[in-house]
This record gives sequence, C-alpha cells and structure tokens, in this order.
Amino acid sequence: MPLADDFKRVVESLPPDWTQVELDLRLEDEQRYIDAATMLTQINAMPYSENDWHFRLRAANKFGHAASAQTVAGTLELLDEQGIRGRLVAREARSGRVEVRQLWGRPESVRQELRRRWAQ
Repeated sequence: MPLADDFKRVVESLPPDWTQVELDLRLEDEQRYIDAATMLTQINAMPYSENDWHFRLRAANKFGHAASAQTVAGTLELLDEQGIRGRLVAREARSGRVEVRQLWGRPESVRQELRRRWAQ
C-alpha cells in the first residue's frame, strides 16, 4: 500500500479531536534512504539510529509543534511518486488538547471565534 494511503488510513482512524500523531516509517529499500531523507526534511522527520525503523514523523491536526497533516500527506505522496516504498505505523496519538492563547486585550469577537473553533 502506498505511504500516502497508509497515512490517510491512520488519520481517518483517529478521533475527531485529535491534535498530534507520531508515526514510524521503515523503508523497504535502504539504498533509497538518502532520497527519502531529502524529501522528509520538509516535515522535520527524525532519523533513528540503531533501530529497525528509519524515521519518526509527527503530524498535527490544527495546531502544535509538528508538520500539518496536509503537508505530511503531500510529502508521503512525493515518496510514492519516486517509487520509495515502506511501512508506516502509528505509535502515539494525542487528542482532546486545546490550543492555549493569550486572550487578554483581544476583542470579544476574537474570543468568541476561538471558543467556536475549540468546540469543534
């Protein structure tokens, strides 16, 4: 199965309020490691050393310290287009967290809009 489809399957299995997911990526052909690493820099993939898995990926839904889910999906599509095959496994998912923002001094309309977004 292509990596982008694997990622889509993982995202679809998450609850609606998911905020971050950590994934491990293992390449089928280690000769393509440099090619994959070059493309994965777009999403700040972290290489493993001395592990069966090659990279750790982090994807964020609406906020957080990770690449956006859309960017991760696009980067994995690039790997698929280049013929780089592998296996993607979700290791940890977080949900139910709320973005923290300083609201002091903000107009009431901004506060209401943020509350509406957080309630979704």
